[in-house]
Amino acid sequence: MRRSLVWLFLAAFCGVVQAQQPIQFWHAMGGALGAELDALVQRFNDSQKDYRVVAEHKGSYEDTMIGALAAQRAGTGPHLVQVYEVGTAHMMAAKSSMRPLAQVMSENGERLEAKAFPPAVAGYFSDNSGHLLALPFNVSTPILFYNKDAFRKANLDPEKPPKTWYEMPKVMVPILEAGFHCAYTTVWPSWVQIENMSTWHNQDFASKDNGLGGLDAKLIFNTHLMVRHVSMLSSWARAGYFTYSGRRIEGEQRFEKGECAMVTSSSSSAADLRRNAKFEFGVAQLPHYDDIRGAPHHSVLGGAGLWVLAGKKGPEYRGAAKFLAWLARPEVQAEWHQRTGYVPVTRAAYDLTAQKGFYKQNPGQEIAIRQLLLNNPTRESRGIRLGRMQEIRLILEQELESVWDGSVPPKLALDRAAERGNALLRQFEREHRSGVEPAAPQRVPRKK
Repeated sequence: MRRSLVWLFLAAFCGVVQAQQPIQFWHAMGGALGAELDALVQRFNDSQKDYRVVAEHKGSYEDTMIGALAAQRAGTGPHLVQVYEVGTAHMMAAKSSMRPLAQVMSENGERLEAKAFPPAVAGYFSDNSGHLLALPFNVSTPILFYNKDAFRKANLDPEKPPKTWYEMPKVMVPILEAGFHCAYTTVWPSWVQIENMSTWHNQDFASKDNGLGGLDAKLIFNTHLMVRHVSMLSSWARAGYFTYSGRRIEGEQRFEKGECAMVTSSSSSAADLRRNAKFEFGVAQLPHYDDIRGAPHHSVLGGAGLWVLAGKKGPEYRGAAKFLAWLARPEVQAEWHQRTGYVPVTRAAYDLTAQKGFYKQNPGQEIAIRQLLLNNPTRESRGIRLGRMQEIRLILEQELESVWDGSVPPKLALDRAAERGNALLRQFEREHRSGVEPAAPQRVPRKK
């Protein structure tokens, strides 16, 4: 009798284990952010008994997307994959490899509509009909961080950061005179200084509504405003006001160490800076040109969304839909926003965070979402959806470096970047129109 009960217990236990449907989730988040994501996944797994999400860190954003698409074509891909925003056009072109989020959610009885998200967020991850293709997840936008201690040392008001690019020299000169060798630097030059400066001033980065209107889009960021902006930065570089630190987050690292007094960086940097900076820092809105009509408009997002891959069975999609719906809950998104520094991707999460007084205690945390909500998107600012976008960024950064070192004038550098980038767009267009899914984007080499 005792032996029979043991076997019955074991059989029941095995049945429970077998009933748990595994959901494979590949992502690109390491370090502290990866730990926060693992904690979210564990909370979902503990909240129900039918599904078990298995999260795996697969390296960089490029490696994660390329690896997931290759695995999907081989029949071994994950159910969910985190794809950075510049991979949106490639995921849309790879139609046989992915399933639109709106369709997956609807088929599995989960309600998740684009109107739940701020327009500047939903637009980046939706088709032209407004249906969500992926779940916006870790979303950020560039803002200005400044060292309040450096401002005090330079006899500047630490509560009055510069609001416009024209006000920047009035701050940078006293900072340099106070003994700092780096007054201002930036991260991700293409994203901050070209892509966001275009949207921030409601100007096109590319034709065809920045690529949303068709594969035959052309890069047109080499406008009078962008030439003027890059020329100004170039003159600041010669004068020692602006210090080029690198193509990625090197500028943020220098700011964190106290080497640079100001940095334009991702809003998601706030959490790490709070943990690691040994000085008091402030957060301000991205500078703009106040002589451009309608500026500031709204900034453009960075970060990633969660995509559903094709080729799975019904119960697997039910589990994926359950997990994504759980992630989009206001209380989950509000906590994710507060703990990581990413913006709250739903209106409900933003409202919940405000109601609980989080922004009164952490006023800098609201600046990023307010930038994205500043104005409704126009055709110029709905997002940038271009094939081979990561390679276009690499080209832009190469050409910008030739400006910073004084070897190429700003207009020529921007013209060359547009010409080289357009060649990539035409290649992407030919691949797509031929009926063959575009080749995976090249892995972008790290800064030398």
